[in-house]
Amino acid sequence: MDPKIIQGGNFSDDRGSISYVNDFTFGNIERFYVISNSEEKPIRAWQGHKLDAKNFYCICGSFKIHFVKIDNWEKPSSNLKIETITVSALDSKIVHIPAGYANAIQSLEKDSKLLSFSTLPLVDVKDDDVRYSFDYWKIDG
Repeated sequence: MDPKIIQGGNFSDDRGSISYVNDFTFGNIERFYVISNSEEKPIRAWQGHKLDAKNFYCICGSFKIHFVKIDNWEKPSSNLKIETITVSALDSKIVHIPAGYANAIQSLEKDSKLLSFSTLPLVDVKDDDVRYSFDYWKIDG
């Protein structure tokens, strides 16, 4: 499976507004996190997942979600192609990153918040989570 965007929408009237992603299902979601990067370190990089799929939804501000398809978990190629998708609280969409990728989360604005929905039960995380150094793959900009 490849990474994909699940597009949602926004609705506003005199009562306020609603953001939604109706095509996203929670059937395999086990847990979620709210990510807020610090101003001093606006990039959280690189975390790989052998089994866990990630689904990201921006609830405040904006982010760049960078990801690479891992070719070798023990020593991945340092020249893997970095793909990037920008998300914003103004554009209601979920970015689905399947298992087999490493990701980096870059805040673009102060106080940005990103929801991360995970598919792997917490008891299995220790066998799944692979960390690489911050500069293993160079993020432009």
